[in-house]
Amino acid sequence: MSSNKKSAPLPASSGGLMRFFEDETKGFKIDPRIVVSIPISLIVISWAIDIFLAP
Repeated sequence: MSSNKKSAPLPASSGGLMRFFEDETKGFKIDPRIVVSIPISLIVISWAIDIFLAP
């Protein structure tokens, strides 16, 4: 039975995706460290408020 199975087709080339993501768009750029640190800092502030101001 295994000889009757056809192999799955290979995925399409990612050349089009690479061209899409290489295009520069207008707008401001944000450092990824800032994007990650803002939610983490909000979580820490939220925990601190919960710990220190909880009745």
